[in-house]
Amino acid sequence: MDIEPIIEQTDSELSPLGGSWRGAAVLSFLESNAIPFTHYTHPEGKTIEEAKRWWHDDGSVHCKNLFFRNHKGNKHYLVCLHCDYDLPIHDLEQRLKAQLTSQGLPSCGKLSFASPERMMKYLGLEPGSVSPFGLINDTEHHVHLFLDARLLEASTLSFHPNDCRGTVVISRPDFERYLAIVGNTYQYIELD
Repeated sequence: MDIEPIIEQTDSELSPLGGSWRGAAVLSFLESNAIPFTHYTHPEGKTIEEAKRWWHDDGSVHCKNLFFRNHKGNKHYLVCLHCDYDLPIHDLEQRLKAQLTSQGLPSCGKLSFASPERMMKYLGLEPGSVSPFGLINDTEHHVHLFLDARLLEASTLSFHPNDCRGTVVISRPDFERYLAIVGNTYQYIELD
C-alpha cells in the first residue's frame, strides 16, 4: 500500500497540495482574522475510524461533527462532540429539545441527518468533511451549533478544515474567537 506523505504546515503556509485543496479557504480565513492554528494534511479520512489512522498524537481533542435537520426542514443543527463518544440520535434529540426549551426557544422537533444537498446549501460541504469551519459558508447564520460540554475541558481541539484530507489544531479560546467572528449561534450542552 502506498501511503501519501504527511505534510505539516503552520498558519503562514497556505498552499497545501499545490493550492488545489478546499481547506485553503479555512486556513486563509483563520490567518486573515489573526487566529492562531496549526494544521497538517493526510490521506482522506471520511469517518472517525479512517481519520484516526492519520491523526497526530498532539494532545488535542479530535471532534466528531454531525449535521441534522428538524422534521420540517427549516432548522439545521451542527453537533460537535468528542470523537470517541457515541450518542443515539433519539437521545441526542431529547437533549437538544430540553436545552432549547429550557431557554425559551422552540424545540428542534424530530431530528434526522441532513441530506448532502442541505449540507452543501448551508455549509458548503460534502459528507465526510463536516466541520464547524463550514460555518464560514453560512452567511445567513442559519445553522445553530451545539458543542459537547466536555470540550470545555480541552485546551486544544482538532477538526477537518472542510476537507477530510487535513486536520486543523486550534486552542479552544481561539476556536471560540472564530465562532464569534462567523456569528452563528452556538452553545455548549451536556451530552452525558
